[in-house]
Amino acid sequence: MGAPAVGVGVLIATAVLCAALAMGLRNSAGLFLAPMTAAHAWTASGFAFAIALQVLLNGATQPLWGQLADRYGGRRVIMFGALLQAAAVTGMAFTDSLPLFTFFAGVVMGIAVSAAGMPIIIASLTRLLPEEKRGRATGLGTAGSSFGQFLVVPIVQLAINGQGWQAALLLVAALSLLMIPLALPLNDNPATPMAGPQDERTARQAVVQALRDPTFWYLSAGAFVCGLHVSFMGIHLPAFVASCHLPVAVGAGAISLIGLFNIAGSLASGELTQRWKRRELLVGIFAARGVLIAWFLMVDKTTTTVLVFAALMGILWMSTIPPQIALCARNFGLRWLATIFGLVFFFHQVGGFTGAWLGGVIFDRTGSYDLMWVIAMLASAFAAVVQLPMRDGPPRLAAVATAA
Repeated sequence: MGAPAVGVGVLIATAVLCAALAMGLRNSAGLFLAPMTAAHAWTASGFAFAIALQVLLNGATQPLWGQLADRYGGRRVIMFGALLQAAAVTGMAFTDSLPLFTFFAGVVMGIAVSAAGMPIIIASLTRLLPEEKRGRATGLGTAGSSFGQFLVVPIVQLAINGQGWQAALLLVAALSLLMIPLALPLNDNPATPMAGPQDERTARQAVVQALRDPTFWYLSAGAFVCGLHVSFMGIHLPAFVASCHLPVAVGAGAISLIGLFNIAGSLASGELTQRWKRRELLVGIFAARGVLIAWFLMVDKTTTTVLVFAALMGILWMSTIPPQIALCARNFGLRWLATIFGLVFFFHQVGGFTGAWLGGVIFDRTGSYDLMWVIAMLASAFAAVVQLPMRDGPPRLAAVATAA
């Protein structure tokens, strides 16, 4: 595999910044739920369905973009996605029709964030680095995305407060274009394949081999639960805070705090991915989420408890990504990494669709998010258990060759 055209430090820095923008802009969507539904007399479930559709299409198109990135390089895919995202957000700003908003926010934006999202960015970075730097770099990339959430979400909230939701959406569109220059160093055009039977597989053979492997399905089940958690809380936590009669700023602060503390969580996860069994790390993360949600259900909802919950959840927020990517690379190889991880990420986004949409439906029908919090807690327990039988050894190269 060819060496990167720029220094490792520059490569990691630009990937981290690109991931920061991608995640920060995407996670600002929940801030627009209250002002846009009030301005257009939409229901919470109508807005939530559009965002849930975005999450679902993000996952559905991820394997396609992953395969294009594997064939032609991640840089081109990310740049196209950034352009499409700017167009989608601009469309969202100028429509007052819920079906048209759903088209821009759900369909166009879903395709855009799939192309210019963290899976493509991190897979491209992973492929460009030597093995001993991959875990730490993946942790940095995930931490960068969290820093984007910490930095961008308050900026978007300030824009909503000062200039209104429409001007804030146009700011998001403009910031999306900054990903284009940041993607330039991610020039991971496929180089000469490394020796070994798994590099001789076609994309179809690699996918078939992964789908026949129980480890793929255990990994995907955990990704589904992770997506359910992230989308439910990312979209509905500000509205939940408002339903508890707390200031609007507490909701935005909670989302921002999740991003801040996930910097530490992602960095720690990247380090532990290099030093510890990835399977046990995932079990611990999901179990800790379940305990934390159970605590949050039992305590009074005050500014302090919301912010403490956000900080602790932030440590666990995207810390699943480094061990998941490492398990994909370890079990299924590097050649089609973006494709295979794209399939895993599809299940993450199906969970995301479920969390975003179901949260809105439950709130519209019951006037409360309590049932959704219980579902999120039970899903944590399921995810912790289902990670246990996953294989965490070196790739079975002989099996790969014969399975293809």
